Amino acid sequence: MAQSLIFEEYDLSNGLHVILHRDNSAPVVTIGVMYHVGAKDEDPTRTGFAHFFEHLLFEGTQHIARGKWFDIVSANGGHNNAFTTQDKTYYYEVFPSNNLQLGLWMESERMLHPVINEIGVSTQNSVVKEEKNQRIDNTPYGRIMYRSAINPYLFKKHPYSGTVIGKVEHLDAASLEEFIAFKKKFYNPNNAVLVVAGDFDTVPTKEWIEQYFATIPNTGDAIQRNKIEEAPITETIEVTEYDPNIQIPLKLYAYRTPAMTDKDSFTIDLLSNILTDGKSARLYKKMIDEHQTALQVLAFSDAQEDYGIYIMGALPMDGVSLETLAQEMDEEITRLQTELISEREYEKLQNQIEANFVAQNSHMEGIALSLADNYTFYKDTNLINKAIDHYRTITREDIREAARKYLDKNQRLDLNYLPSNL
Repeated sequence: MAQSLIFEEYDLSNGLHVILHRDNSAPVVTIGVMYHVGAKDEDPTRTGFAHFFEHLLFEGTQHIARGKWFDIVSANGGHNNAFTTQDKTYYYEVFPSNNLQLGLWMESERMLHPVINEIGVSTQNSVVKEEKNQRIDNTPYGRIMYRSAINPYLFKKHPYSGTVIGKVEHLDAASLEEFIAFKKKFYNPNNAVLVVAGDFDTVPTKEWIEQYFATIPNTGDAIQRNKIEEAPITETIEVTEYDPNIQIPLKLYAYRTPAMTDKDSFTIDLLSNILTDGKSARLYKKMIDEHQTALQVLAFSDAQEDYGIYIMGALPMDGVSLETLAQEMDEEITRLQTELISEREYEKLQNQIEANFVAQNSHMEGIALSLADNYTFYKDTNLINKAIDHYRTITREDIREAARKYLDKNQRLDLNYLPSNL
């Protein structure tokens, strides 16, 4: 059993939530700031804003010259990055522990003093277009990885129907004032959590946090979020999409699943372990090893704030039809729905859960992200210590029931993803 992770959390007067996890085993510290804003929070006529901001807020601040952000970080022995999802935007730095103060100051600058001007917007507009070009338009299976060939079929009302990268024409049409308004609405202390994880002294760290962050005003009201309810999917959505960048077709199933906070979301996670985690997993063993019908198989759950997505699929060996792949996947789904997994599989599952949990929380970057996620979406930071127990309580019967409930063929997207020349 892994040792409980100890942390401290508190709120500043402006609503910024602070989480501190001290671990002096290595002279390194991670500073992370998560803003509760993602692609789903955008104006539907201005998609791509959340992801655009992830780029824009590295441009510079009142006290950090344009283009110098990365230079400062690397000159001080650190590295940094950021990412955007449908639900969140996360920025982080990793520094030698003697540069913690610098990291805190930089993140406070990003929150308080970002420079949002025409030159920055124009530069990042070109960067985002190039990213879309590379990652979606000209990458094999790019529209699968970034869900533009999946999401519109699963979501008719909810903004999850779009992609995180958004539409280029929306960014082109946006005025500077609209970008400034987005910053004022979402990039506030009351919509953020600050995490410090690693080697630090608590007293000076709290003083620096107070000094740099406590005086940052909220420029927008607390965000009101209305969940948009989707009607249930009641019959198979059969679709064919084409990709000029691929030579091998893909058979893919996608299902709409409950919110990440739903107990079933944890159970659905485990279906992927059973189907594709390792060479003894069911789809791998059957389709790749034994029948040699598939070149590759995949199954994973994408947990999100309002609805999740469960995806499974396979690439065929030469001469094998997509219908054959579908039949073999359906057989395994039916097995999950009608039979209990064996005691041996269940034991293996528990070991995998333990190993995954340990791996995720074996370094400060992973811990910082887990703490921020757990506070933001579950309102339970201590889930970092309890999640493994949630998984342990899931029974073989729960797994069968989840497969019955969520992997129904009348509730799925059935996608043939083909090369353009077929």
